[in-house]
Amino acid sequence: MKIIKRDGHMVEYMPSKIEAAIEKANAEVEEEERASSVQIKNIIKYIERLGKKRILVEDIQDIIEMKLMSIGKYELAKRYITYRYTRELVRRSNTTDQSIKELIDGESEYWNTENSNKDAKVVTTQRDYLAGITSTDITRRFLLPEDIVQAHDDGIIHFHDADYFAQNALHNCDLINLDDMLQNGTNINGVMIEKPHRFLTAMTIATQLITAVNSSQYGGCTITLTHLAPFVRSSKEFYEKKYKKRKLTAAQVKKFVDEDLAKEITDGVQTFQYQINSMTTTNGQAPFLSVNMYLGETEEYKEELAMIIEEVLKQRTEGMKNEKGVYITPAFPKLLYVLEEDNMNPKSKYYYLTELAAKCTAKRMVPDYISEKVMKELKINENGEGDCYPCMGCRSFLTPDRSISLGNVAKAKNYVPGKGKYYGRFNQGVVTINLVDIALSSDKDEDDFWRLFDERLELCHRALKIRHKRLSKATSDVAPILWQHGALARLEKGESIHDLLHHGYSTISLGYAGLYECVKYMTGHSHTDNGKGKDFALKVMQHMNDACKEWKAEEDIDYSVYGTPIESTTYKFAKCLKDRFGVIKGITDRDYITNSYHVPVFEEIDAFEKLALESEFQKLSPGGAISYIETANLTNNIPAVLEVINFIYNNIMYAELNTKSDYCQACGFDGEILLDENLEWYCPNCGNKDHNTLNVARRTCGYIGTNFWNKGRTQEIKERVIHIDNKDAA
Repeated sequence: MKIIKRDGHMVEYMPSKIEAAIEKANAEVEEEERASSVQIKNIIKYIERLGKKRILVEDIQDIIEMKLMSIGKYELAKRYITYRYTRELVRRSNTTDQSIKELIDGESEYWNTENSNKDAKVVTTQRDYLAGITSTDITRRFLLPEDIVQAHDDGIIHFHDADYFAQNALHNCDLINLDDMLQNGTNINGVMIEKPHRFLTAMTIATQLITAVNSSQYGGCTITLTHLAPFVRSSKEFYEKKYKKRKLTAAQVKKFVDEDLAKEITDGVQTFQYQINSMTTTNGQAPFLSVNMYLGETEEYKEELAMIIEEVLKQRTEGMKNEKGVYITPAFPKLLYVLEEDNMNPKSKYYYLTELAAKCTAKRMVPDYISEKVMKELKINENGEGDCYPCMGCRSFLTPDRSISLGNVAKAKNYVPGKGKYYGRFNQGVVTINLVDIALSSDKDEDDFWRLFDERLELCHRALKIRHKRLSKATSDVAPILWQHGALARLEKGESIHDLLHHGYSTISLGYAGLYECVKYMTGHSHTDNGKGKDFALKVMQHMNDACKEWKAEEDIDYSVYGTPIESTTYKFAKCLKDRFGVIKGITDRDYITNSYHVPVFEEIDAFEKLALESEFQKLSPGGAISYIETANLTNNIPAVLEVINFIYNNIMYAELNTKSDYCQACGFDGEILLDENLEWYCPNCGNKDHNTLNVARRTCGYIGTNFWNKGRTQEIKERVIHIDNKDAA
């Protein structure tokens, strides 16, 4: 018999532990109230005769209490209950204390690999983690019901970001309304920031605003370069005025203006890139930022926008210098390049930007690609128009705009009546359902599967409502940069943010994980089979969408299905599944489960077939989704990259290419750092295994990680098959 502990782990049944626990209670009561050794052995025999293969430790304790009372040992039962309660208090205290000790000691695999963009040895990161441990403890003991905490611990669901939940003011991702802040002024720490008059100044202010915003929430945030384009024109006008004043000829004025403007754009982009990667937010890392590049967002400033995009792509292709002064791949900012008619036709004026993007992707893994064509087919606003807009952070998309008829609820100064609004909107948070656990718990009985699915969905629904309710208590004072000074709104002091949580203005996400394993277990097929497996997978996806639609209609809260970018949780879910169900070949025999709807990393599939298949699932993941293909080094095969980009434009809303660009500081090797059979990273040139002298960048969950990964995620990275190699693509 196996005993399932409170943390989900299974241990061997040991009757001596039951005997010891009752004897401790025996010592607390008078002799006539004590249980004899025979009575204790009878209780143990009763438990063993139940014939359970697995039993919860709580169930054993309940049985002991019941049996003690049935033989008239009421005082003893009372003492045992008191002992059990005291042990629970000690256990909870020790869990938190132990977590803090492990973090500070720096010897915990969990903390050292919890986030591939955080260095747990650095004091700023430790400070964030220490606050997070306290928040998690408060959340578990006071803010969440026991059944939700238990479901989270068992890996049935995942209540994301519990380390920030104790503060009722923090939310997940957002699209920063940078245009409002730059054009109409803002405020940081009580200091007024007025409208800048030059591009270089605007870029500097933008980095300060981004850092302040990112420190006031816990998710990713996104800006668009469109909001910076007007300041290129301001700088140009400044230089024109300067040289005309010197009575130069028109040709001379143009020459000097072009030279000075080009230098300012170069300097501005360099300043932006350096500051974003060198600043540290209160989360203990560089701002988790995405930068949108979308020519179609503006007609008036399209030329200026193209100039900025060109420089961003050139500098990102070059990379940033590491400690040795060698250019490597930085994690942030994530770049988003929108594919549209103006930049997809080889004869079009802006096709050169797409060629630059392809070269950058081949070398540095970014930008990622959003298809304007496909997105406008999927994201229809309440006016019946297709919209195109960036994700918030790595993959979290707002649902189609229903805020048009609301009016200016955020009181933004750049609000345009009757026009869709995305910048200034945000996500309230995520709870993820483990689809694999539902399947395994059903034991392949389809009726049981759908019944359990509904029960687990309602569990997630309750958890999401708790998130929403806690955030709804916040007023604009808790984060003035967000709610009072234009990043998300311009509310009055003390004003509630309640209205911004309803009416489709912001979203709240039902995440999901392990679609592949769920389908494989239930049908015996992968969801890539274009048959029984795929049909079942689409039904699962539709079922979640139907639930969100029902909740949304009842509560006027924009619930949305979200393909969760679980980094550490993929490992946690895998461990919980093994503990609960044992090792099942092809289902629980790895240290990770598959993210969202993705084709499993180990399944051989053609790149274009993979993107085409996953495009069908992106439609059913409106709150967030991204697809990728794994490639060999394509720096010398840009036509292959352009072919993939063209396919993305015509077939899928949002996708990326996972290329390789690593560096060994020990020997100077510039190529792909490899993994051995023990999941240890090593340089194929000199054998170096020191993490401190290896620069490794890998796509983690839509974003790039550069601080290494936990065991589960590392195994997943090792098992990724190549979808395009140079031989086939050439």
